[in-house]
Parts: sequence; structure tokens; C-alpha cells
Amino acid sequence: MQENNTVKKKRALVTTLFDGSLKSDIFIMLVLCFAGVFCKKMINPFANTVTDSLHVPGGISTAIALMFLVVASGITGRKWCASAMGLAQVVMALALGSMGSMGLLMPLAYLIPGVVIDLVMLIPENRIISLMGKSFIANIASSVSAALFADIVVFHLPVKPLVVYLCLATVSGAICGFIAGAVSSSIDKKKNEENEGDGKDE
Repeated sequence: MQENNTVKKKRALVTTLFDGSLKSDIFIMLVLCFAGVFCKKMINPFANTVTDSLHVPGGISTAIALMFLVVASGITGRKWCASAMGLAQVVMALALGSMGSMGLLMPLAYLIPGVVIDLVMLIPENRIISLMGKSFIANIASSVSAALFADIVVFHLPVKPLVVYLCLATVSGAICGFIAGAVSSSIDKKKNEENEGDGKDE
């Protein structure tokens, strides 16, 4: 009996948090925005060690930050979710004093990858492309777009370092995209199971 009550409480929590309402989706987006900015700052020292050894300016921590935008987009299913979160991250970064080397163009550095994520996530799901597949592609594409924008605006790398930089962005984007897809798919499956369970209970 106690176990059944625990299961019901967990189901109620999942249903409340992922009920698809605007309020719950905004909460999810804000939490993942903070998580993305926080993880990027936390991982930067390690990421810089790797990129310095390869003589490139970055490409790892950005993919990790973008992963949270992909997860939010996959969980909520809302159009232009990642773009809105990118702009929210600009505000958070400025509040933390992280203006960066892009100056006034910094908002575009956050917005462009968000738009790329949103465009990929607009692809209809079918037998060939699942939510996990879209998340995987979205993280890679957004990571590469962020790297290209940073190079055009700031770094102006020669061909060989640029290729290494883009490869690093692609690999880190692929790893983070796999994680984002696994998380999004798992939560989406759980939501569907809970909805089916509620339907049977009724």
C-alpha cells in the first residue's frame, strides 16, 4: 500500500512538472538556462586545458551549454524555445559579468545557436528521424554554428587551426547531443506512459 502511494506521488510530480502548460514549460526553461550557464562556467577550466593543448580557442564548453537548450526544446516541444533561452542566457551572462570578447555582438553568439536548434527541432518526427536523432543533430549543428560565428567575429583562425576547432566543436556537440537526446527521449517516454496511465485510471 505504501509503495503504491509512493508511485502515485512520483506520477503526480511528473505529471505536474511536465504537464505541457506554459507555466511548467517556462519553469523548465529557466532551470535549464541557469544549469547551462553554470555548467559552462564550471567546465571552462578543464575545457581550456584541452583546447590550449590543441592550440584552438574553444569548442567544448559551448556544446555543453547548448545541450541544455536542446533538452528544453525536446522536453517542452515549443517552437523557438531555444532562441528564447539563448536570449535569457545573454541576460544571465551579463548579470554574471561575462561580456566576453564579442562585445555588442555577444547576444548574437547566444541567439544564433538557439535559432539553429529550433530549426532542427521543427523537423517532423517519423520512422527515420526520432526525437533523439533531432537532438543529436541539433546539438552538433548549433555547436558548429557557434564556433563559426566566434571565428568570423573574433578569432580569424588560419585554415588548419580552424579545421581542428570545428572538429572539436563537432565531436563535443555529438557527445552532448547524444546525452541530450537520451534525456529528452527518456522524459518524453515517461510523460507518455504517465498520460496513458492516467487515461486507464479514469
